[in-house]
Parts: sequence; structure tokens; C-alpha cells
Amino acid sequence: MSLDPSLRARIKALLQANPVVLFMKGEPGMPQCGFSAKASGTLEGLGVAYAHVDVLADQEIREGIKEYGSWPTIPQLYVNGELVGGSDIIEQMANSGELGQLLGLPPVDRTPPSITVTPAAAEKLRGAMLDNGRSAALALTINAQFQTQFQIVPINGNAIATETKGLRFQFDPASAKRANGIIIDWVDDFRGQGLSIDNPNAPRPVESIPVQETEQRVRAGSLVLVDVRPPEERATASVNLPFKTFDDDGMDELENLAKDTPLAFICHRGGRSAQAAEHFNALGFTEVYNVDGGIDAWATLVDASIPRY
Repeated sequence: MSLDPSLRARIKALLQANPVVLFMKGEPGMPQCGFSAKASGTLEGLGVAYAHVDVLADQEIREGIKEYGSWPTIPQLYVNGELVGGSDIIEQMANSGELGQLLGLPPVDRTPPSITVTPAAAEKLRGAMLDNGRSAALALTINAQFQTQFQIVPINGNAIATETKGLRFQFDPASAKRANGIIIDWVDDFRGQGLSIDNPNAPRPVESIPVQETEQRVRAGSLVLVDVRPPEERATASVNLPFKTFDDDGMDELENLAKDTPLAFICHRGGRSAQAAEHFNALGFTEVYNVDGGIDAWATLVDASIPRY
């Protein structure tokens, strides 16, 4: 299938206007698929500035970009107008340092992190790796939201690695920074059984804020309210107070606010806004809230004139 010339010109203009463009599902703060989350998280881990295009919001671009670069899946990363690839290639190139070189970034700090593994956790981890012999390592990934994932992988001599208690831990560059100082323990209590990660680098958890307090603080000018819902939902029901949005005000503009700006995020009932709040929390904002119950609670407890849906 040939690409419509007007759509080709539109994509080309996007690429010419931005040296680094990620075509993804959703926004960096609210990715709508795991692959898009991994790709945006890798770029953010490198600290690179990039433009993003939410293909879910533009069906023409969603199908056209696949034809444009002869690449069948989303996400897709373009650098200086050239296709780099999808999430796996982005991750591999970031880990090898190739992506940083392509983007003109300074060499990645490859200092192995200092980590502590308790005897109980070491015993459980060694037991999990028995079937893999001495040729296996534990890949420890910590994403931008400081969520941790373990995988048993082959030993990679080029990886950033830390060895302790007979275990080899391998890290991508961003995870290595986030892992420095962590304590890995094994818990067996009222919470259940499993590995516990105490990470001193993780931001404090996002707090919930009641709709009544949100309304008072927004009126007083001591809180910035951000509605993360799409325009059609906001047209159905919105607060009768000043608020910002990702599509009107721009994600970049909001991310560039002073880090001590108090922010509260709202959606329909609190799910999508929680994701957005976690994103800004991970960026280092010091006062971030998720509006408890969303616009639905606002209509019930603050302003009955707002339609419920």
C-alpha cells in the first residue's frame, strides 16, 4: 500500500521539526502499552529531550508511520529523520552506549551500583537460579517510576554488573543509577512472602487529596489542578475552576514548571490521574497529589451542577 503524499509530507514535517521523535501509544506520563512504556522510560533514563506522538490520538499517523518506515509495530524512534527501531532495539542500543553516541550524549556512567542483599534474599535467589547453573545472572531493572523487575538472563560481560553473595546482578545504565544503595530482603509476614526492595532513591509515594481540599486550595491559588482526561470527557463534565490539561498546555510546559509547584491530578475516578501523578513524582516534583475519586467525587461532594457519567 502506498502512503498518501499529504500524509507522508505531514510525517516528514514532524521529523524535520524535531531531531528526536518517539511514535508511541499514549503519553510518556501515561503510556498505553508496555512497549511504549519501556521505550519512553529508556529515553527518559538517558535524560534526552524528545518529542512524542500519541498514535492512539491520530489513526492516520498510527497506520501511516508503519508504512513510512516499513516498520510494522509501535513504538518507533526516529533520530534526525532516520528510523532507529522499536522498544527492544532502543533498549539494546541504550545499554550498549550506541544510542547515547547517536544522540550526542556524553558517555554513560557505568559505575556498578552498591547494593545489599540479605542472607535470606540471597538464599531464595540462588535457589531460583539453580536450574541455570553458573552461566546466568539476575537482570535488575528499575524504571522511571522506581518499579523493580528481576529476570534470569545469560551473563553479559559488557553489562554493568555487581556481584555479591555468589550472585551476579546486571543493570542497564538508568537502572544502575536508581539501584545504588538498595537493600534486597526476603519477607515472610502478614504481607505474604516475596522479595522486598528498599530503595533510598525512590520518590515518596503520591498522596491522595480529597476533592473538598483540592477545591479550597485551587481557589486560594496554592495548588495547580491538571485534568488528564481527553477533551470529549472534559466537555461532558469539568470543574468550574481554573485547571490545566496536557493537550492545551502541553506536557513539556508542565514538566518544566518549578519542582516545588504543588500539583494535583484529576480524571474520572482517579485511575488515570494516579498514573500521571506518579510520572510527575518521579520527575522530582516535591508536592504531587491524586484527587481522590476524580470528577465523579467532585460532582457528588463539591458541585452538584457537574454532570456525572
